[in-house]
Amino acid sequence: MALRGNHLGRPLLEAVMEQVARKGAYPILQLAFEHVGGPFAREAPLDVLRVTAPLQRRVWEEADGIITIYSPENAHEGADLSEERQAASQEMLAPLRARTMAMNVPWVIAEWPVQSLADEAGMSLEEYEQFVFDAVLLDWDAEGARMRRIADVFDAADEVRIEGAGTDLTLSLAGRAGSVDDGHLNMPGGEVFYSPVEDSANGVIEFGEFPAVYYGIEVAGARLVFEDGRVVDATARANEEFLVQTLDTDEGARGLGELGIGCNPGIQRFMKNVGFDEKIDGTVHLAVGNSYSFTGGRNRSAIHWDIVKDLRTEGRIHADGRLVQENGRWLGV
Repeated sequence: MALRGNHLGRPLLEAVMEQVARKGAYPILQLAFEHVGGPFAREAPLDVLRVTAPLQRRVWEEADGIITIYSPENAHEGADLSEERQAASQEMLAPLRARTMAMNVPWVIAEWPVQSLADEAGMSLEEYEQFVFDAVLLDWDAEGARMRRIADVFDAADEVRIEGAGTDLTLSLAGRAGSVDDGHLNMPGGEVFYSPVEDSANGVIEFGEFPAVYYGIEVAGARLVFEDGRVVDATARANEEFLVQTLDTDEGARGLGELGIGCNPGIQRFMKNVGFDEKIDGTVHLAVGNSYSFTGGRNRSAIHWDIVKDLRTEGRIHADGRLVQENGRWLGV
């Protein structure tokens, strides 16, 4: 069992190691100073940085499970890296991404509440801990059944249309089955997600409610125009250059890799933490870049950038022309 984290997550890391030991398995613990970036990412030659170390590759390729405990000292880790180094760091993760996004190995990412994330969310550490518990300690059997009903609606649909402030986007899910995240992929769970048909997205989506956060950099007011599944125009109120540079990371970065539907009733506010934000009940998120091959996706990229759109005030989702969600509320589901 490959287990990744840093010193701040020690209580949860040790608890997980105890459980792994009780199962008769071997925990391979890898500690790092930083979850994203770090001394190696800052100093290594690019041709070295983008290639996975042979021993690390072997761990990722042979581990029977992968658990990551996220507890950063700095919520903006990696923001000091150049665009080239960010891209190279993502390329280095390719062997890990290939297994996890194909679901060839059980994996989960969980969070240990720390002060940096509480500060980012504008909370005290005690408030943030309670928020995390409220999002995690749900009846996941009941939530899974509820999300399965939502997935059934979209599994049966060919075309999805998303309308909202500055937004009118259509895409196809024909032949693609959704995945219900009921706490077995991420913790917290709370989303239904798809890999849209690669050439199907057309229209515009404006992420005016929340900033798009990547490598700790906030892109405010991102607006993406899609034609035949690819972003053909991208603008933003702030950090537009970073948005465009990231979309130019590689050939697949402008493709649409994921449509996710937020369903977690314990998450109602934006935290600048995508592991929670993409699960906000009444939102959708799009990921540009790499898609999940186990849900039929074929787009490949070094990036997978989830960006959240709030539909709770002004938003509608249609499945094959039928209105199924309005202002964050499900209709007949």
